[in-house]
Amino acid sequence: MNTTVEFIKSKLNNFVPEIAIVLGSGLGELADEYCDLAIPYSEIPNFIKSTVKGHKGRLVFAKINGKNVVMMQGRNHFYEGHTMQEITYPIKVLHALGVKTLILTNAAGAVNESYKPSDLMIITDHINNMGANPLIGPNDESLGERFPDMSEVYNKELVKLAEECAKKLEIDVQKGVYWANSGPNYETPSEIKMIRQLGGDAVGMSTVPEAIVANYCKMNILGISCISNAASSDNGEKLSHEEVIDTTNKAKIKFKSLVLQIVADL
Repeated sequence: MNTTVEFIKSKLNNFVPEIAIVLGSGLGELADEYCDLAIPYSEIPNFIKSTVKGHKGRLVFAKINGKNVVMMQGRNHFYEGHTMQEITYPIKVLHALGVKTLILTNAAGAVNESYKPSDLMIITDHINNMGANPLIGPNDESLGERFPDMSEVYNKELVKLAEECAKKLEIDVQKGVYWANSGPNYETPSEIKMIRQLGGDAVGMSTVPEAIVANYCKMNILGISCISNAASSDNGEKLSHEEVIDTTNKAKIKFKSLVLQIVADL
């Protein structure tokens, strides 16, 4: 990891990021608007190039509302064939660069029947149904404990702050539990019924491995899902990645406003 960290630091001219934002599908425009320096993943030693549509694959550094911020403009996913350790490697790098607060964002399908497309959901907890864990393997004591506590992965003070920011901006937000599946297929109607019965409010294919590693590294974590679609049901409607991108594009104005307000008030 030292090679990666030193390469990035060599580009930063003593800029030390304090906040990191992982921008999910269709949400990368924030990094286009605020960009003092961009480094493509393909140039960073040991980083994997992002391949999913809607993910540019760049580390973007910027001063936003007086805060030093680094944004991951796109992420890698377990379903692309990478290992859990590979997709969470950037989180360890962000920690090594000095990041204390991590904002994880994603596009997710609604499981809670009161949610509608383009809603924003503040994540209060998650359920890992991906069949793997990024902490499996030898433990690095310099990063975290062998058996990390998971009783408050998503920082309650940050959840409260996000709610206050949404209220200030007159943006209605949901709060709920994010359920992570491996993907890449969407869920069947029966799987959605199961997730609902087991306590999931929204379902996606990312975020949880990153949250596990960030919690392991004792970072303060906030999670926000953009509800991109109603998850599979019995009504015969088909789901597509294009629909996900289209809905997140519609929601991006309020998403960007909320994230910018959170950064300002941190």
